[in-house]
Amino acid sequence: MKRIKDLREYIEELRKLGDIQDVNREVDPNLEMAAVARRSYDLQSPAPLFSNIKSAAPGMRAMGAPASLSSVAGMPAARVALSVGLPASASWREIVDSLARSRKAKPVPPKRVATAPCKENILHGKDASLDLFPIPYLHEGDGGPYCNTWGTIVAKTPDGKWTNWSIARIQKIDAHRMTGLIMLPQHIAKIWEEWRKIGKPMPYALVQGCEPAMPIVSSMPLADYINEADYLGGHFGEPIEVVRCETLDLEVPASAEIVIEGHLSLEREAVEGPFGEYPGYIVTDTSMQPVYHVDCITYRNGAIWPFIPEGRPVDEFHTAIAVADSAEVIGLLQDAKIPVTAAWQPLEMANHWLLVTVPADWREKLPGISSEKFTAMIAEVIWNTKFGLTVPIIYILDDDIDPTKTADYLWALATRCHPTKRAYISEGPVLPLITAYTEEERHHHHAERIAHDCLLPAPGHGRLAHSSFEGAYPKEIQERVIALWGK
Repeated sequence: MKRIKDLREYIEELRKLGDIQDVNREVDPNLEMAAVARRSYDLQSPAPLFSNIKSAAPGMRAMGAPASLSSVAGMPAARVALSVGLPASASWREIVDSLARSRKAKPVPPKRVATAPCKENILHGKDASLDLFPIPYLHEGDGGPYCNTWGTIVAKTPDGKWTNWSIARIQKIDAHRMTGLIMLPQHIAKIWEEWRKIGKPMPYALVQGCEPAMPIVSSMPLADYINEADYLGGHFGEPIEVVRCETLDLEVPASAEIVIEGHLSLEREAVEGPFGEYPGYIVTDTSMQPVYHVDCITYRNGAIWPFIPEGRPVDEFHTAIAVADSAEVIGLLQDAKIPVTAAWQPLEMANHWLLVTVPADWREKLPGISSEKFTAMIAEVIWNTKFGLTVPIIYILDDDIDPTKTADYLWALATRCHPTKRAYISEGPVLPLITAYTEEERHHHHAERIAHDCLLPAPGHGRLAHSSFEGAYPKEIQERVIALWGK
């Protein structure tokens, strides 16, 4: 496993693959910069690196599409694979399996270092202005520019027992204030509530441009009181370097390009939104949210601000959440002693679908359990998690198909999913951003979810063989055809 230790090293690795596009002409951070990045998603082209940004301080840069689909032929997962220490050629399945294994790895606490390149420039008070940076206005119809779409928020409980790294959207209000979604069951909301109970504003650090694994792990639905830094250290088998903030009792990744330090208000004082969200629509709702007050900013020379204009698939929200949630599903089902071989959220489905595959011998491991009951068991494990409210549709399939391959799962769903039967329906909490729900359901955050039992009969009890190249011909015929192909 090769750990890429900062954003600049990561960019150079992408450049070697031909997966970086330098944009040296002047671009406007007001919609134009995001439009370039959004177009790169549609064309699956190299990630744009902007070096001439209107109104930003000289030398400031920005990177779009940092972990979306790669432009390299045959390597669609290259950006995410490299981010988590795997070869660029790794598949989505290999990435998920790697992250799932790391759930069981021994946690490695971070290592504090005396200083880091993010201390090259230190600004306090009025000098600590957000206006210096290329903060993009991402979609026409948004409530304003958004300071955070791919950065990590660092927060710690008042007792100091839990330091959480997470991603949540944050909107710029002015040069010294921001606001963003603080919504349960997000961990940042839980920590904010603990600070509110003791009547003190929550210290926070917003970190932009860390080593590339950081945003992926910050997206993971790890359990309460699990430190992302410890998990990531366990994943790589070495501690993550952290450095102390200038004004706060917080430690942040030493790989950071930019660190914004301050306090989050006790009350919900600012209007946040609208915002173009991951299902692919401009969500017009607004809400009252706390204010991030900016007290200090530190940054590297020539700092790079990564951003994602999330929306219709496929972008970083879909890639990061798919690998993070899928790895957690595998781990949780294994913890519950439920046989499972793979899990995947198809990228094109905007993370609304979850596919879970199980081994052909699951009936032997769970004697007396029907496929319908088995489906319900799996669904309840998933829906009783922090991220379960984002998964309204689950499909349970045999592992003769690869859920990360579109042709596989579309064929399986079309031929194995009963049109009206073998479905487990449950009511429970749902994410109000899921547009398929009614206005009333979104308002109450409560609606029906469904899990489809698409399992084949047991081997030898009516299960049909595949009429495919692999399934309909003897091994020796397959080998002969392959050996003589093209002659």
